[in-house]
Amino acid sequence: MLFQILLDGLALIHFAFALFAAIGGLFALRWPKTAWFHLPAVLWVGFIEFSGWPCPLTYLEKWLQINGATQGYMAQFILPILYPANLTRGIQILLGTLVIVTNAFIYWVIVRKAYRSFKKNYSR
Repeated sequence: MLFQILLDGLALIHFAFALFAAIGGLFALRWPKTAWFHLPAVLWVGFIEFSGWPCPLTYLEKWLQINGATQGYMAQFILPILYPANLTRGIQILLGTLVIVTNAFIYWVIVRKAYRSFKKNYSR
């Protein structure tokens, strides 16, 4: 029972981190200081996707499953999203590229907005 609760919690944290890495740049549009947390997350996810290495949380999730954790309520819905059955190396690279390109565009908008504001306020 304890391992099942831990697996559910870990799956939820893993999913939240992946979602934050994918679209967290939108938070930085509103709250620029979140970029300090988001940029390392994007770099990490990009590295994991491009290298093909599993995330350390994957090892922990598998360990919990091996040691008796059946998929609880959260894990049964979240784990198939994190680990789709038909995930190939090509799809993994596509996902990594999508995360990097999407967030590069969002940060380009942020930098352009900051530059325009700076130029407006400090050029005379």
